[in-house]
Amino acid sequence: MYDLAIMWDWLAFGVRWLHVITAIAWIGASFYFIALDLMLKPAQGMPKGAYGEEWEVHGGGFYHTTKYLVAPERLPEHLTWHKWQSYWTWLSGAALLAIVYWAGAELFLIDPAKADLATWQAIGISAAFIAIGWVGYDALCRSPLKSNATVVMLVLFAGIVVASWALNQIFTGRAALLHLGAMTATIMTGNVFFVIMPNQRIVVDDLKAGRTPDPKYGAIAKLRSTHNNYLTLPVLFLMLSNHYPLAFGTEYAWIIACLVFLTGVTIRHYFNTLHATGQGPAWTWGATAVLLVVMAWLSTASSWDGDYEGLEAAEMTPVALRFAQAPGFDEAAIAVRGRCSMCHAREPVWPGMYWAPKAVHLETDQDIAAQAQQIYYQAGVSHAMPPANLTEMSGEERAAIRDWFREAGGMSVAGID
Repeated sequence: MYDLAIMWDWLAFGVRWLHVITAIAWIGASFYFIALDLMLKPAQGMPKGAYGEEWEVHGGGFYHTTKYLVAPERLPEHLTWHKWQSYWTWLSGAALLAIVYWAGAELFLIDPAKADLATWQAIGISAAFIAIGWVGYDALCRSPLKSNATVVMLVLFAGIVVASWALNQIFTGRAALLHLGAMTATIMTGNVFFVIMPNQRIVVDDLKAGRTPDPKYGAIAKLRSTHNNYLTLPVLFLMLSNHYPLAFGTEYAWIIACLVFLTGVTIRHYFNTLHATGQGPAWTWGATAVLLVVMAWLSTASSWDGDYEGLEAAEMTPVALRFAQAPGFDEAAIAVRGRCSMCHAREPVWPGMYWAPKAVHLETDQDIAAQAQQIYYQAGVSHAMPPANLTEMSGEERAAIRDWFREAGGMSVAGID
């Protein structure tokens, strides 16, 4: 059983690695082609039907790229299709979702305080949310609203807000943000699989048959590709969020997730404009900064008292003794041992767990004092730990942790105050 657990953990690691590699390939290609498309310029002597060209230098060589708005008169024998990066990113992501959140539903997916679900129910809702997201988005893009790109984006954002709120009413904070990212990533891959690639195949078939391709297919594919461009950065944030409790373990995590989509728009608008005109709009930097500040504020807003002004992440300084001798340590230590040490032990007693998560031990006074800052983040300021509050840590216990950390001068000890 122990060997099986190790292999399962390595399976999750391997799939995660594949997911990251393929995502890098997909996102890199996407960003490159969007930038290339915006930098294309008309020039004399271009082939018939050419829209624009771009000269680039990289790796010691020069590249001359020409784009045809519809298609060239003659199709070359060798044609490279950019699709597998997207497909493998989605497939590896779906596998990782099943390994971590479906197989570990009790620990990472289900929050009994929100919805007391059976494992099969939670998995069904998980899959349904992801599928419904694509169906709703695709219906929107095919509706009469499709002619107005701005309205489509506004309706899409409204749907994201509703989905973010709903997911946070059902699942753990970690799972809610992850599923919002998975739903959005499914929309992106769905665009490639169901729209972009079929439209490109129609154009290729027309060329092979000697017919003139209809430009509408390229225009539709271009629109979906643009949507993907603006959705990429929020998806990356949401996929990384499960490592940062201040993003997912707070009362307003669903609002933070929505604001992330706005930052995706401001950041990509800057770079898209930069590539197209040579100068990006400066206001996007200010808008992005404001959004990030609001997100940081929301991450601890629900647990603030009158004189607390927040705490930035910083490396813990070696002053564990100060925490161990601080007022309130005994009460905080009792809460930590009672609610956390069954997993965070040198020999965990939680069923199916064979080592402490992230090798964090919370058994002795020294252990607890040394991990004061992380305890404060994970269980004091946020509700990230215990996962889904399975050990039923109370609000009073969380308050005791916060009070202890602050009484010890946590901000100054961390070198922040």
